[in-house]
Amino acid sequence: MQDRILHEKFMRIALDEAQRAFDEGEIPIGAVIVRGEDVIARAHNTKEYLKDPTAHAEINVIKAASVVLSRGEFSQCTLYVTLEPCIMCAGAALQARLEKVVFGALDPRAGACRSLYRVLEDKRLPWRCEVEAGVLGAQCKAILHDFFYLLRN
Repeated sequence: MQDRILHEKFMRIALDEAQRAFDEGEIPIGAVIVRGEDVIARAHNTKEYLKDPTAHAEINVIKAASVVLSRGEFSQCTLYVTLEPCIMCAGAALQARLEKVVFGALDPRAGACRSLYRVLEDKRLPWRCEVEAGVLGAQCKAILHDFFYLLRN
């Protein structure tokens, strides 16, 4: 129960970041890196603004956290992200050696943690992350739905 409360608390912060992306005309995905109960970094998608296809929320938050953390400290951290990471972002989570990845909405088109692949739990790789899916999933899915609805209408 305590884990669920903490997961929802931090996912709400990721949703705040997703809302910032939405307000900036970016695909609304937000991410937070947490160590214990402390937020280390928060970020959102900036692909359009930066004109950088790698500027996903997960990459941005890992870069922001790397200013604060040494490499070894990432292994004590959890990444919260509103949408299931793609294969690039799952790879970045592994390279950072994050302890855990918690995400909200499944991504049936590009998800690399549950939907299409299970990259973070692949025993053939030298590092694995614990994964938890579906935290505030309905809210995470809703902001994406609203964004694309407005974009198309």
